[in-house]
Amino acid sequence: MRKLSVLCLAGCTALVMQAPSAVAITNGQPDGARHPAVGALVGAIGAAGNLAYCSGTLISPTVFLTAAHCGFLGATAHVTFDEVYTATSTVYSGTFHAHPEFKSGSNAKSTNNPDIAVVVLDAPVSGVTPAKLPTAGLLDQMKAAGTLKGDTGFTSVGYGDAGYTNGPGGQTTTHLQARYFAAGLFNSLGTAYLHLTQNGDNGGTCSGDSGGPNFLGAGADETPVIAGTTITGDTYCKSTNVDFRLDTPAARAFLGDFVSLP
Repeated sequence: MRKLSVLCLAGCTALVMQAPSAVAITNGQPDGARHPAVGALVGAIGAAGNLAYCSGTLISPTVFLTAAHCGFLGATAHVTFDEVYTATSTVYSGTFHAHPEFKSGSNAKSTNNPDIAVVVLDAPVSGVTPAKLPTAGLLDQMKAAGTLKGDTGFTSVGYGDAGYTNGPGGQTTTHLQARYFAAGLFNSLGTAYLHLTQNGDNGGTCSGDSGGPNFLGAGADETPVIAGTTITGDTYCKSTNVDFRLDTPAARAFLGDFVSLP
């Protein structure tokens, strides 16, 4: 996830050598087989070598949903669905397609910046049930009905950093390259973005979770519907998870070129 003006990859590369942490995402748990449709974009990041540097979700057997700002490595992309990415992980190749109106570097500062992309895989992924997209205007409808409020839960999933901790040299975190999940709560709804709270007992997202899903519901109420994809948050991953909504006309117009919409 890009943290305001900080690129996700800069954080991943600089922090990968830190000592292991008990959690990744933030305040999260190892995912195991809970979300097999959630995967990671992998690629060579400078001297650090190959890393799981962004996250995403399979939304059809051949289409992987992620964030547009995760495509800096070029048109060819590589995706893994292994719970932990290693040098021996199964990797699928495909072609990266960013929203044509995405403006690199603006980092969610404008409602007109559609930070959304897909990877069209060269071969279908078998044995994994794709996640579901929301119906048009779902979050607006929930808000109008009073069912989208401060106690509405969401489940964030990704391969990103653990929460920051204080130590010698300042704030540090760990990039475990492993799929974790955490539950957060609704904060606010904008025209293009969904804001989730990840402070207190809640969990959330950090660098490397960009493009990953935020499923509607948490715990026993979790659904397979992706409300939004992680794109940014606060610098030290402590308070806010900002997600690009998938129920908007802009998101649906783009996704409709690659998958059937609900």
